[in-house]
Amino acid sequence: MTTTPPSRRLRGPRSRFRRRLAGALALGIGLLAAGGLYTMLAPQPQVAIAQPTDAALVAKGQELYNSHCITCHGTNLQGVQNRGPSLIGVGDAAAYFQVSSGRMPLARQEAQAVRKPPLPEFDPSTPEGAANLDALGAFVQANGGGPTLPAESDAALRGNDTARGGELFRLNCASCHNFTGRGGALTSGKFAPSLDPATNTQIYAAMLTGPQNMPRFSDRQLTPEEKTDIIGYIKSVTNGNNNPGGDPLGGIGPVSEGLIAFIVGLAGLIGFALWLGAKS
Repeated sequence: MTTTPPSRRLRGPRSRFRRRLAGALALGIGLLAAGGLYTMLAPQPQVAIAQPTDAALVAKGQELYNSHCITCHGTNLQGVQNRGPSLIGVGDAAAYFQVSSGRMPLARQEAQAVRKPPLPEFDPSTPEGAANLDALGAFVQANGGGPTLPAESDAALRGNDTARGGELFRLNCASCHNFTGRGGALTSGKFAPSLDPATNTQIYAAMLTGPQNMPRFSDRQLTPEEKTDIIGYIKSVTNGNNNPGGDPLGGIGPVSEGLIAFIVGLAGLIGFALWLGAKS
């Protein structure tokens, strides 16, 4: 009968413990390395905070906010219950879209904010209005961050590849805005508005911020170039110069053409049936 030497009996448990300890250490080092790589390589969210050099612009924006927005959105952009949502994280793009299109300030509480002429001090077509919009957006951005407007001017946001823009529009937008941007009804009293009066910057800002029922489109979903091509397509079908078939019939796409073809065809069939009856 053989017996295990005492030295081996002691060495066995110790070696197993060391192997387990080494495995745990290796796993921990691997997790730390993976976390470090993810931190370095993961794309950062596009959140910009106003720089100290914009202090005067932010201060002007705060004055405008206090005189036009504070009642509904609170002193710290936190929102006010039953009046207005929080503006933290919406970015200057949302502030520009809502205010420049006249949707804010609201005339009354209803299912959806309706486009109307903007306040004179926020009219983007005037130098003063454009400057005030920049200041208000800078204040919102400095205190909450969020999506920012592109640096390009309004004209530069219109892409040239309208064919690709049309494909992207039909894939992502036509289900609500119709094939030619005329809009349509949604649920609960809401609707997709017509895109005719929207400027290039407003359309771009809407894609970034997703107002009302509209989804947000990050640069991963639609690249900046694809967004500009969509704008190019929208402007090509809403300017009234893209009607190769003649009368646009309201510009609402195949619905109107199909309805007219149905009515004309039905009238023709009825007339033909009456003619046969009279002949017999």
